[in-house]
Amino acid sequence: MEIKDLKPNAGNVDLVLEVVDKEEARTFEKFGKSGSVCNVKVKDATGAVKMTLWNEDIEKVKVGDKIHIQNGWCSEFRDELQISSGKFGKIDVVEAMENNTVLTNDPNMLNPQVPGADGSEDSDNEETVEEEVVE
Repeated sequence: MEIKDLKPNAGNVDLVLEVVDKEEARTFEKFGKSGSVCNVKVKDATGAVKMTLWNEDIEKVKVGDKIHIQNGWCSEFRDELQISSGKFGKIDVVEAMENNTVLTNDPNMLNPQVPGADGSEDSDNEETVEEEVVE
């Protein structure tokens, strides 16, 4: 299934999506119980949609993650489709966004000099310095 295939008030939603934005979580109290809710924007090759995360799923999902929602639910609010895991669905992180931040003071690490990258044909030749012999 893809985002373009979603229909309002439909169950059995099964999608693999990338999380592109995450709002701040909000707490609520209903029927004497408290919980948390958070909206994220998710996308696939066919489009983007808002997704509602509840309670423990909020901390599990981060921007950049690839997630799999199984047996989810699609609803419509203010003429906008929204998906969630619903009562019986499940969200798994299939590919977590890795923190690829590199902290360094070495300028060569950020801009490495690759032999032959300047277009020279033979990158194995080292420049030789001839010494002047003084007699």
